[in-house]
Amino acid sequence: MESFDMLVSILGSTVRLTIPLLFTALAGLFSERAGVFDIGLEGKMLAAAFASACVAYLTKDPWAGLAAGIGISIFFSLVHGFAVITNRGNQIVSGVALNFVAAGLTVVLGQAWFGQGGRTPQITGEGRFTPIILPGVDMMREVPFIGPIYANVISGNNILTYLAFLAVPISWWVLYRTRFGLRLRAVGENPGAVDTAGISVAWMRFRAVIVAGFLCGFAGTYLAVAQSAAFIANMSAGKGYIALAALIFAKWKPVPVMFACLLFGFLDAMANFMQGKAIPGIGEVPVQIFQALPYILTCILLAGFIGVAKPPKAGGVAYSKER
Repeated sequence: MESFDMLVSILGSTVRLTIPLLFTALAGLFSERAGVFDIGLEGKMLAAAFASACVAYLTKDPWAGLAAGIGISIFFSLVHGFAVITNRGNQIVSGVALNFVAAGLTVVLGQAWFGQGGRTPQITGEGRFTPIILPGVDMMREVPFIGPIYANVISGNNILTYLAFLAVPISWWVLYRTRFGLRLRAVGENPGAVDTAGISVAWMRFRAVIVAGFLCGFAGTYLAVAQSAAFIANMSAGKGYIALAALIFAKWKPVPVMFACLLFGFLDAMANFMQGKAIPGIGEVPVQIFQALPYILTCILLAGFIGVAKPPKAGGVAYSKER
């Protein structure tokens, strides 16, 4: 039973660590399906984390923090859209620039406003998203196998966790069952044909990056107001790039994106649980090896060793009627 209890703990940690990756990967999904390559996911998530932590601390209201996180993330998306859609700038350069701006500005403002080395003060009490206990937990807890999973993995998560998994079928429905999704995918594959049909390519792409900013706002808020209780300098820790790798691995499809993010979350959870523990036949392994696993897998996926992922044909390419 001790092994099963450890497995349940790892699965619970996997779910919690997956959420920021899932929100961010879905954000990149909408943006890149429309042909706008978004390497600035990291910066938007970090900026959203800072804004949400500041507002949640000042107002003691996590929903106000979420609104602030979404707002600043959408603002960053609009800046990116203005650079690459309106002015047809380089999409990689614009995304990297946003990452640098977010990483520097959050630390400078945090130090200037709170004087805690770039951190924000601790968010306490009602200022955070608290766990939700689902019905029947006490009754199910004693049921073998199913009970502990229901009580410790499915139940006991905050509202953003459930919204993240709910966003997967919603994203699938929007992309594959709505007129907006059809046009969005068409813009990413053949913007010239969409333009000929009388649909504004620029407006469709702006709508896509706004959706991306909206979802990144949830990811950043989760980091600062749900998973943690404050903003910490560079607390995103490369999760935007890992989410991008999960998106590529999943071939830009919502349901595979969820499973790819769960894989990365599982590796992250394993790194946390294997600290100081010995592996049979090997002995104690340095914890740095486990901590590096998500990043090693990211490099493997981006290098294309696990299948070939073909992005949307117009991805990363600016469009203008003069072309």
